[in-house]
Amino acid sequence: MAKHNLTVSPDFNPDKIAGWYIFNTWLQTTLKLDVHLELYNSFEAQREDIKNGKVDIIYANPFDAAMLIREQGFSALVKPIDRPDEAVIVAAADSSVSCIDDLQAGTKIAATDDPDINMIGMRTIESADLDENNTSTETVVSYIVVAKRIINGDADVGFFLKDAYDDLSNLVKSQLKVLVTSQISVIYHSFMLGPKLAEHKPMVADALLTMGDSDKGAGVLSAIGMQGWETMSEEDAEFMIDLMETLRD
Repeated sequence: MAKHNLTVSPDFNPDKIAGWYIFNTWLQTTLKLDVHLELYNSFEAQREDIKNGKVDIIYANPFDAAMLIREQGFSALVKPIDRPDEAVIVAAADSSVSCIDDLQAGTKIAATDDPDINMIGMRTIESADLDENNTSTETVVSYIVVAKRIINGDADVGFFLKDAYDDLSNLVKSQLKVLVTSQISVIYHSFMLGPKLAEHKPMVADALLTMGDSDKGAGVLSAIGMQGWETMSEEDAEFMIDLMETLRD
């Protein structure tokens, strides 16, 4: 039996690592395929393996959708129910900054290497006449470190994936304040299959879409912090890719 590699966008909550291993076991059992979970510490390392044909199944960041679909031949099957990617821009609770327009040239930003959130964040601060040329960004390893940089005064603001901000403890959030939350609503992570598994698309899509119908599947969904999946059509994926490219330009 051929082995197929599953990977997950590196921006997932580290608390969900065990959940993704449970998901991988469920996927193997349900599909009767040999699936190995490979997790990456960076988007760069993950992209390198994708381009080298080492990834067959991926829960993908929307920023990488164009590369996966148009260059690598992947197909988007499903997206998580009611979980669009939105960016949250956050300052310290005691900061004099109360809205984006209060930010000045020289603003120090803390961010992870999450590409879609950083892109949305930079587009959002353009309303304060800020861009890559008159701000500085420190890239850190996780969203909890972004929070620490803000709380310790090492950064004026931080860029968060909304889900990651919502997952922070109440103690941490009490030391922060949200300046703005994006409301794009049509950018999603998505579950994709590579060309080597093209013949299995209907089976995989059906398994994911009906996950929540069994107690076991519902438990696996809970372990990765999701309610369930809904179909992502080819038109949905192309629209999202076009929007991402517009934001990027």
